[in-house]
Amino acid sequence: MAYPGDLLGDIELLKSLADLSDEISSSRFLAQDLKIESKPDLSPVTDADKAVEEKIREVLSAKRPNDKIVGEEFGSAEDIKAMDRYWVIDPIDGTKNFLRGLPIWATLIGLVHRNESGQDRVIAGMVSSPALFRRWYAAEGFGAFTEVNSGTAIQIKASNVKEISDASISFSDLVGWGPRKNSYLAFMDKAWRARGIGDFWSHMLVAEGAVDIAAEPSLALWDMAAVAIIVTEAGGRFSDLENVAGPFGKSGVSTNGHLHQAFISAVKS
Repeated sequence: MAYPGDLLGDIELLKSLADLSDEISSSRFLAQDLKIESKPDLSPVTDADKAVEEKIREVLSAKRPNDKIVGEEFGSAEDIKAMDRYWVIDPIDGTKNFLRGLPIWATLIGLVHRNESGQDRVIAGMVSSPALFRRWYAAEGFGAFTEVNSGTAIQIKASNVKEISDASISFSDLVGWGPRKNSYLAFMDKAWRARGIGDFWSHMLVAEGAVDIAAEPSLALWDMAAVAIIVTEAGGRFSDLENVAGPFGKSGVSTNGHLHQAFISAVKS
């Protein structure tokens, strides 16, 4: 399937958006005057979240005026039609880490295309984590890459681990697993290693081949769009807990591909 747009142009735009986002978020990280509010769902939002999304929206409106925008802090376009492209923004994934001074947070930007049948697919994505001095990006058919401390881009690949007993699992926490929780814990007991690394980083470690499975039971599109394309372009698989491919469900599972079905079957509700 042909890439719907200018592949290299979109990648360069993602990089420039990451540069702008990193400048804003880094300047507010550990700031003594950081402003924190509670959203209606009681999750926190900081002035940095809002400032990053505002800047990304400003640039996209100028650079890609025909594209639509879906953002965590300022809402979704209501008129996305067949053959439209839309950008999905999580200005700071890991806001609780950000406001507590933990360096595990990132800006997530995904680009989605809606085909003539109304089906959506992610075609490009960027995850930028300035406090970890890393960023990851991918585009459909382009591959997945990481840059460390602004260094040369390195292509990344998911692992080739095929046995659960050899697998490393990463998770955010055990909240939200409901009736799947005991099955999830039992699966972790069979694995070689389990660590609560959490959020975007768990999925990026799957893309790099350092971790074999990462799963979260409750996510939104902006949590998943960018990470899904990076994982899949690295040769892994991304689905929800019902094994529906892509980031358009309510949960997210990244694996190296070999262990995907085994994990989904093990934690089936």
